[in-house]
Amino acid sequence: MTPIKILYNVLGTLFVGLGVAGIFLPLVPTTPFLLLASACYIRGSKRLHDWLMNHRHLGPYIRNIKERRGMPMRGKVITIAVLWISIGFSIYTIGRWMATVALICTATCTTTYLLRMKTLRLETPNTETELAATSQPE
Repeated sequence: MTPIKILYNVLGTLFVGLGVAGIFLPLVPTTPFLLLASACYIRGSKRLHDWLMNHRHLGPYIRNIKERRGMPMRGKVITIAVLWISIGFSIYTIGRWMATVALICTATCTTTYLLRMKTLRLETPNTETELAATSQPE
C-alpha cells in the first residue's frame, strides 16, 4: 500500500470519527465529514469505502445525501430538537448577548436548511405486482 493511500485511509477514519461526533455534538457538522470520509476511502481503500457505504446507520445517510434524496422526517425532527435544546443551553450558560445573537442566527439558518431539504418518505408498494413481489410465500 502506497503512503498516499495510507494517508487517505487515516484521513477517512479521522473524518468518520468527526462525523460520528457530529451526531452527538450539535455544532459539529456530520454530513461534510462523512462525505469527506467517503471521498478519502474511495481513493484509499475499496474495502473501507464498502464498509462505510454498507454501514447500518451511516451508509443510508451518506447515500441519501449523495443522491440528493433528502432526509427522513424523524431525522429532521430529532436534529432540530437537539439543535434548539443545545443552543438554548448554550445561551443560558454563556449569557452574552453577542453570543446569543450568533447562536440564534446559526440555529435559525440550520433549521431553515433542514426544513427546506427534501423529506424522505417510507417506500410502500404501489401496485399489486410490487405487493406480490414483496410478500413472502406461504
